[in-house]
Amino acid sequence: MTNRDIARFFNRLAKIMELHDENIFKIRSYANAYLSLRKIEQDLSAMPIEDISAIKGVGKNISDKIQELLQTGTLATYQKYVDKTPEGIVKMLDIKGFGPKKIKVVWKELGIENVGQLLYACNENRLVELKGFGLKTQATLIKQLEYFIDSQGKFLFDYLEVEANELEALIKSSFPDQKSTLAGPTKRMMPEVTGIEILSTIEDIELIKKIEGLQLDEDETMLQYKGYPVFLHQVSAEDFGATAFRMNSGEQFLENIDEVPNGESEEDVFTKLGLTYVVPEYRESATAYEQSKTNQLPKLITDEDIKGVVHNHSTYSDGLHSIKDMGDECIRLGYEYFVMSDHSKAAFYANGLSEDQVMMQMAEIDKLNESYENFRIFKSIECDILNDGSMDYGDDFLKEFELVIASVHTNLKMDKTKANARLAKAIENPNTHILGHPTGRLLLAREGYPIDHAFIIDACAANGMVIELNSNPSRLDLDWSWVPYALEKGVKISINPDAHSKDQIRYVHAGVCAARKGGLTADMCLNAMGLGEFSKWVSSLR
Repeated sequence: MTNRDIARFFNRLAKIMELHDENIFKIRSYANAYLSLRKIEQDLSAMPIEDISAIKGVGKNISDKIQELLQTGTLATYQKYVDKTPEGIVKMLDIKGFGPKKIKVVWKELGIENVGQLLYACNENRLVELKGFGLKTQATLIKQLEYFIDSQGKFLFDYLEVEANELEALIKSSFPDQKSTLAGPTKRMMPEVTGIEILSTIEDIELIKKIEGLQLDEDETMLQYKGYPVFLHQVSAEDFGATAFRMNSGEQFLENIDEVPNGESEEDVFTKLGLTYVVPEYRESATAYEQSKTNQLPKLITDEDIKGVVHNHSTYSDGLHSIKDMGDECIRLGYEYFVMSDHSKAAFYANGLSEDQVMMQMAEIDKLNESYENFRIFKSIECDILNDGSMDYGDDFLKEFELVIASVHTNLKMDKTKANARLAKAIENPNTHILGHPTGRLLLAREGYPIDHAFIIDACAANGMVIELNSNPSRLDLDWSWVPYALEKGVKISINPDAHSKDQIRYVHAGVCAARKGGLTADMCLNAMGLGEFSKWVSSLR
């Protein structure tokens, strides 16, 4: 089990115990363990038990349960509750924004025991009279349920990218005389995928199944590699290039091509079509096709183009590591600067900083900067945009920061008109500089804030605002499909990991993958600026 798997287990345990009205203190202890464990970057399975016990929010009882999880894959305590809970009710606990208290109400008072029944009941207006519900709550729940149902069987691309590349390499090395490649959404680096897709000329698929690591799932119906579904597509050698071309191209790109010719490879197909080769992740739009046709493709941004890490959290708010630890990791990874952006005071749930704490942090950053050569930490804040569009700190205090990231974290259920007005007011504030995760979405968990993207991007263009592409794999917000419009309007994008630990700095890569899909180039990426250029930009904000 990975650290993420273990953390989620405790989150589910806390929820299912709350569903059965168990001791609130025990529930909180498991919920706190989830919050702590999900940030640990050391492999829990390799840590001594005394080190696990010493983790904040863990202790001996939970440490023992972690050992049980590692040894058995489950918890007897959790299984006890699962055994007395309908399977469909257990699944409901995974619906973002629909907590145990409300689940218990529909279960006990309406006899609803699965997601399908719940959606039907909502459409029949049966929840309106229940305590804690009402028309508005019911309407919101319908959207949550539809999103939840649609998200089943999907995975975040970033989570399986390593395994996908590993499996492709294994197949190629095992069958060097055959042609094999990643294909479909996996090859195109779509933020959400259904598994690992492989296209191969190997005629006997059974031979592929013998590769080490590949195995059938518990039902013996689905092939898996390290827990992820694997979809094998067999094709003849003469059709390989054309099939790969079709599978690795988006619909809008393909609409411009009447017939895809056969070829030994995708490159061969491009040549026969008179087109310049387009990497699969950018092969999404009619624009990409026209650029290919005229040999005017943009030079897409790469991991190596990113020079600094913007938007990060430390132990001052809800991060796992100190400012120094985070800065040192950036230096180790070869970055030139680091932007410290802890939460503002309204984010009490994330230990948001008071004005006094901000000044303490700034003094620490000044001291750290004195010890660096050719590296710098910048003083920033992720400032909450309040309901009326005003900022969490006053204008005079905001001027103390070198740059300000403005983000929405609460009240995500505003209608589009109010949401647009809220964001526009924050964008127009002369003391804000980067719009953080514009929609607040969580992929496979909740839909984003209902905004008019074009209106918001236009507002950023009019006010010299940079837009964040939050590269946490669960966000990837701004969505890649809006990057072209931002570029058209001259709005720069900042690829920000929103890192809450040293390990999460690597999220920059997920953002680069998404940015490449949207055609982002280094000259339009804020943190592709080197230290000198970035420092000048920061100075220009004052």
